[in-house]
Parts: sequence; C-alpha cells; structure tokens
Amino acid sequence: MRAPVGSVVGLCSASATMSAMGMAFLGYWGIHEPTPWRWHDIFVVCLAFLSFAALGSVVWIITTPVSDDEAERIIPARRAFAAGVILMWLAVVVAVIP
Repeated sequence: MRAPVGSVVGLCSASATMSAMGMAFLGYWGIHEPTPWRWHDIFVVCLAFLSFAALGSVVWIITTPVSDDEAERIIPARRAFAAGVILMWLAVVVAVIP
C-alpha cells in the first residue's frame, strides 16, 4: 500500500477542519441551552450530524485500499466532502435565519 500524498492528505485535513468548525458552531449556537427545542432547532442539529457523518466518511473512503487496476477513491471522497460542507452551511443558514 502506498503512502498518502497530495489530495489524500488535503482531503483528510480539510474534512477534520470542517468537522471542528461544525462542532464549534454547535457549541456557539447554543445546543446546550435549557430552552425547549423548536422544529428548526432539531432540523439544524440533524443537518449538522449528517454533515459530520459525511465529513467523517471522507477519511474512510479515501484511505480504503484499492488494487492498481481499480479507479482511485478521490472522486467519491471529494463528493462526500462537498456534501458535508453543503450540509454544514445549510445548518448555519437555517440557524441564523429563523
């Protein structure tokens, strides 16, 4: 198995960074406040958790071993990263614009 270089390292670190930013957003937004949750609060949390799932799967997708004749795993990992980023931004937008 070859060592990760280039896009692999970049996607892994970008995915970890976006996950950390998402956690900081949830902490700042007030997920721990004692007020009762409304439907859009639950929607924001669900979007954020789906984002974490997509961003967390990037590392798994891109570091899965493949044989030499199979296609690279970079394209599906990029799509998972894009989906995670879009879901996180949707969570932010829904939280900011009630």
